Amino acid sequence: MNIILLGPPGAGKGTQAKRLEKQHGLTQISTGDMLRAEVAAGSEIGKEAKAIMEKGQFVPDPVIVAMIRNRITQPDCKRGFILDGFPRTESQAEALDQMLAPLGLTIDAVILLEVAEDELVDRIANRVTADGTRRPDDEPEVVRSRLDVYRRQTAPILPYYEKAGRLKRVNGMKSVEEVGAEIDALLQASGEK
Repeated sequence: MNIILLGPPGAGKGTQAKRLEKQHGLTQISTGDMLRAEVAAGSEIGKEAKAIMEKGQFVPDPVIVAMIRNRITQPDCKRGFILDGFPRTESQAEALDQMLAPLGLTIDAVILLEVAEDELVDRIANRVTADGTRRPDDEPEVVRSRLDVYRRQTAPILPYYEKAGRLKRVNGMKSVEEVGAEIDALLQASGEK
């Protein structure tokens, strides 16, 4: 089973991906986590990504597509994967389908976590990392910039998946448990086990 989780920054994609990973034995692929690892490692991609992310912008397609292609071919993805943070644009969605086809893979479900933006800004501004700090890209003005970029760049891919009958919508403002139950019901109704 291969799943894409969509929604604006802070909608809960990472939380739901981790839950689905445990429940179904899938591998979560978070482009945000992969990029943060590159930043922490101080790699060239990491340095470029850090400057872009701190401004609330998205990393360019070629960098993300190359990272995803390499990750999907790892042995731990054989049972399936959950994409969190990718694709963000219609060109990435098309590139993903083109990347998967020769591997005999498809995306089984695309789940959109819908949220109220003002509440989301408050939610993100109050979250902290494991060490009790706040990520620089969680500052309210950066969050608003990220939401604006999401509306302009990512939201337009929804018709791509809707037309293919793969898009499923979930109210992302509910509790983690309620959102998870709604996702599970959608996957079950779609015949995904």
